[in-house]
Amino acid sequence: MTTTLTAKWRTGLLYAGVIGVVAYCLAPFYWMLVSSLRRTTDIFDTSLLPTTLSFENYRAVFDPAQGFGRALLNSLVVAGITTVLALLLATFTAYAMARLDFRFKRLILTLIIATSMFPVVSIVVPLLKLFTDMGWINTYQAMIVPSMSFALPLAVWNLTTFFRQMPDELEHAAMVDGCTRGQAFRKVIIPLAAPGIFTTAIITFIAAWNEFLIALSMTNKPGMQTAPVAISKFTGATTYETPFGSQMAAGVLVTVPLVVMVLVFQRRIVAGLTAGAAK
Repeated sequence: MTTTLTAKWRTGLLYAGVIGVVAYCLAPFYWMLVSSLRRTTDIFDTSLLPTTLSFENYRAVFDPAQGFGRALLNSLVVAGITTVLALLLATFTAYAMARLDFRFKRLILTLIIATSMFPVVSIVVPLLKLFTDMGWINTYQAMIVPSMSFALPLAVWNLTTFFRQMPDELEHAAMVDGCTRGQAFRKVIIPLAAPGIFTTAIITFIAAWNEFLIALSMTNKPGMQTAPVAISKFTGATTYETPFGSQMAAGVLVTVPLVVMVLVFQRRIVAGLTAGAAK
């Protein structure tokens, strides 16, 4: 009887802990959603639900003067190209780091990870000077190239760990059947590594989609700004008014696609994160 009660208490505490963590993580998004549905006059209301449901903030977001639709497109282009390029380079690099033996391999992997530890602000000023001289300001490549410097090390690290967990016998068996090492990599390893690659793509896309400082520094034309930058520059009815409601609505619109993407592909993400755990 005592054992049963103890097990129930443990289960109850476990569920309570999970609920607490989920509530803590979702509370800011919930408040952002509720605030976006309030009228401008009720924006500082502290009730858990809007007293009067209003979509005026969402209409204000898509006011042509804000240019938010173009900003969303810019974010999609920058995040999409960054993700594709990072995956292409990281897949080959990670496979070489995991499978090939060469001198200084550990040092190279350490340097790759070390590059991602530098704060963004430390490279913005030199890059701004370099890109100004190259005529890259207000271009997509001015945002994609710096984002790659942070997305690529993360992708290489994730995929290297994943490839290391895959048994060497996979390539050996394919090569015995007549495949070259390149064919074994393309026809055997890549399909089996799909969960890990897909998970890395999701993480890289989210990081590139949310990037703010680089996009803010490398663009000064409204037509080239990404969504996070556009939100920070929303203007109210007067110069001194901060449009909190519009910013909340824009924040919801920027966050919802990421949430939907994670929910739709959650099985693949979990499979990628757990693949190789039991070898």
